[in-house]
Amino acid sequence: MVALLIGADLLVLVSDIDSLYDAPPTQSGAKRIADVKNVSELNDVVLGGAGSAGVGSGGMVTKVEAARIATTSGIAMLLTSLEQSASALSGEDFGTYFHAVAGHASSRLLWLAHAATPHGRLILDAGATTAILERGTSLLPAGVTAVEGEFNAGDTVEIISATGAVIARGLVAFDASEIPQLLGRSTKEIAKSLGAEYERELVHRDDLVLL
Repeated sequence: MVALLIGADLLVLVSDIDSLYDAPPTQSGAKRIADVKNVSELNDVVLGGAGSAGVGSGGMVTKVEAARIATTSGIAMLLTSLEQSASALSGEDFGTYFHAVAGHASSRLLWLAHAATPHGRLILDAGATTAILERGTSLLPAGVTAVEGEFNAGDTVEIISATGAVIARGLVAFDASEIPQLLGRSTKEIAKSLGAEYERELVHRDDLVLL
């Protein structure tokens, strides 16, 4: 997150392992991955657990997650060892270079995705799940089946799919105590019974980020 805050061009992650490999590096035949255009390319790669040094915050899974956050924020990342870091930074063929992703989200949405603390959850039905994931719509009360937690309007909440997966985060437009009376109802129906000030989204699409 420091790299995001200072607007860094490159994040250098120093590890006890010199690069990312296509299998655990202790395994016979494991090959170094020198270049990663998009972290999604690594879906089939077997990532190890804790690093052999036993320090830091974990093994390759943690490092690849750091690469995902950095690159989707427009920051390239170099993974290398301390011994090879100078050579890798000078352009020699060491380490693994993760390319920054073009068209990254705004700083505000990056904060919402990676730094904001959720205060509650909104559980969606299948239709709302599809609308959020595939059409990028705002979240309306009609598509929400349940609310969890205590929060105020403007707080961050997790948005949960019909199957229980966390699919997004957003800034909610109502207090938690107001939402139960809105669930499953259209905004026009809500406005008719509760007043025009209630005719709005639970989470506007400009205040929502997919995870």
